[in-house]
Amino acid sequence: MKTLEPVAFLNHRWIPASAAAISVGDAGFIQGAAIAEQLRTFGGRMFQLDAHFDRLFHSLEIVGLAPDVSREQLARTAEELVARNHPLLPTGADLGVSIVITPGSYPNYAASELPKPTVCLHTYPLPFFRWARKYREGQSLRTTDVEQVSPRCWPPSLKCRSRMHYYLADRQAAAVEPPSRALLLDAQRFVTEASTANIAAYRAEEGLVLPPAEKVLPGVSLAATVAMAGQLGHAVVQRDQTVDQLVAVDELFLTSTPFCLLPVVQLNGRPIGDGRPGPMFRQLIAAWNQRVGLDIVRQAELFS
Repeated sequence: MKTLEPVAFLNHRWIPASAAAISVGDAGFIQGAAIAEQLRTFGGRMFQLDAHFDRLFHSLEIVGLAPDVSREQLARTAEELVARNHPLLPTGADLGVSIVITPGSYPNYAASELPKPTVCLHTYPLPFFRWARKYREGQSLRTTDVEQVSPRCWPPSLKCRSRMHYYLADRQAAAVEPPSRALLLDAQRFVTEASTANIAAYRAEEGLVLPPAEKVLPGVSLAATVAMAGQLGHAVVQRDQTVDQLVAVDELFLTSTPFCLLPVVQLNGRPIGDGRPGPMFRQLIAAWNQRVGLDIVRQAELFS
């Protein structure tokens, strides 16, 4: 029996996912000039599509990219992509959905070609094994000498593929303490975000404590977590925090689209709270389960 292959969407064409590729002359490949958005499904339905698209089109506006597809057309394409590919998964699994838009051909490599933006949408089975154990065991973080990108380079609200600083910081963190991931600081040594994740602290006397919004990427999962915390009666404040202040919080969390919410139990080798996922994490992950209509931890453990 022939195995069905997922499809991808590349420049107005539906193609087999294995054939999805951009030219080596594409500015996204040569310069890393690519706007990217990541979504995931729950039970085959994309979560917070409008919020992700708000961020996507804000990023496109920042860099002056105008793909020849409207927001409505792109949303319909994403829905069709999931409708085609999700049934190919084992029952109960879910997809990651990736949208990448580049300026197209790099002019110096294609002098006779008028560049048009490259638009690609594809999916992948969520790699639950990468985080399934961390819901119960927690994540370790480490600071490194790799700083967050200065806002003088590009605004924190820009979601792009230019992430060499994440790569270098994670390599340093893991070299010191596998399998830690990096916590990035700004030039003033204040906490900003982790590699590919927002960070949120919890103090019983304050509620959730977040870095100032203007310093970090506006996380869709962070916004959902903040809303859930508010519904549970917890206050939310934004202010700068040092690493020493962060180590002293009651609980610490990472938020990101694939895993939604993870407890951080150690920072630079020092325990957060008692070094185990705490009661606030359990409250919030229960709220996430109710919001998305499935048990996030159980799903991750089942498919890891």
